[in-house]
Amino acid sequence: MRIDDERSKVDDVGPAVPRRRTTPTSKDVARAAGVSQSTVSYVMSGKRPISDATRRLVLDAIDELTYEPHSGARALAGHRSNVVGLVIPFHDPDAANGLMSFTEEIAINARRSDYDVLLLTAAEGPASLARVQRRAMCDAAIVMEITTQDPRADVARDLDMPVIFIGVPGDHAGLHCIDFDFETAAALLVDELAEAGHSEIAVLGWMQERIDLGINYIPRFRERAEARAHTRGVALRWHTSPHSRQGVEEYLDAVLGPDGGPHPGLLTVHSPHDVGAALAQRGLVPGRDLDVVSLCTDVEAEMQPVPPTAVSTQPRDVSRQAMAWLIELLDGDASPELRLVEASLTRRGSVRTSR
Repeated sequence: MRIDDERSKVDDVGPAVPRRRTTPTSKDVARAAGVSQSTVSYVMSGKRPISDATRRLVLDAIDELTYEPHSGARALAGHRSNVVGLVIPFHDPDAANGLMSFTEEIAINARRSDYDVLLLTAAEGPASLARVQRRAMCDAAIVMEITTQDPRADVARDLDMPVIFIGVPGDHAGLHCIDFDFETAAALLVDELAEAGHSEIAVLGWMQERIDLGINYIPRFRERAEARAHTRGVALRWHTSPHSRQGVEEYLDAVLGPDGGPHPGLLTVHSPHDVGAALAQRGLVPGRDLDVVSLCTDVEAEMQPVPPTAVSTQPRDVSRQAMAWLIELLDGDASPELRLVEASLTRRGSVRTSR
C-alpha cells in the first residue's frame, strides 16, 4: 500500500494533530545553504575567512529561515563593522533628488568618525531593519522617509543596535527621533504673509503621491499652517499639485485668475525654481506685483529669478545632528527623545513691505 494511502487512513481516524513549529537552528541553515554547520558558525563568528559566494548562501538561508543566532554567537560576531545603515527608500525620482543632500551629509560626517555608510533604498519596510541586524551588516542605522503610521517603529524599538529616525511617526515613544521643526516653519510663513496684509493665502502643496505615502511632515506642516491662519483671520487655500512646471502653471492659473489681481499671498513648499520662472514668464515680479514665501533650502531659494523670503528645511544641519547623535549612541546608552532643529525665516525681498 502506498504511503499516501496510509496517511489518508490515519487522517480519517480523527483530527490531525498540528505539527509543533520549531525555531530554526544553525543546522537548518547549513542544510538550506548546502554547507556544513561549521561553515555557518564561521560566517557568524568571523573566525575564519569565507568566500563571498559561500557567505551569500549562508546569509540568504538565514534570511529565508528568519534564523536568530544564539546571543553568544552574536557576541562572537559582535565586533564593530564601522558601518552605518541608511534606510532611505526612494519612492520616486523627485523624492530621491530631494533626499540626496541628507545622504551626502550623513556620508561625509560618518567618514569623519571612521564609519562607512550602507545605503538601503528598497521600500522593504520593517524587513530592511531586521535584515541588517540579523546579518550584522552595520552597527547602527538612520531611518528616513518616516510615515505617520510607520511599521518600522516597532522593529526599531526591539533592535539591539542604535536606530535614529529622521522624522516623527505618530507614536514616537521609545524612539530616537530628530527632524526639522515643520510646525514652527508653517507658522512663520503664514505670519509673514499675514503681516503683509493678506486676508488670503494660496498654498502650493505637495503632490498627491507624497500625501498618499503618509510622509509625516506633510500633515504636521499643514495642520499648523491651517491653525495659524485661523488664528490670524486669514483664509488658507491648499492646492495639491504635481512637482512639475505644468503643476506650477495649473496652480498659478487657479490662484491668480485672468484679471491680474489683487493676488493672494503665495506660499510654496516645492518647485521653487519653476514658480519663479513661471511668474517671470507672466511678467510678475515677487516683491513688486505680489508676495511669495517658500519652504525650501537656501540653495533652492537663491536659484530663483527673485530669491524668495523662505524658511530653510536645513537638511544638512538635520543630517549632521543625526549623525553626531548616532555616534553618541554607539558609545553609550541614552534615553529616547524627540529633537527638533530650529526653524527660522530669511527675508529676501519677495514680500512687499508696504502695499
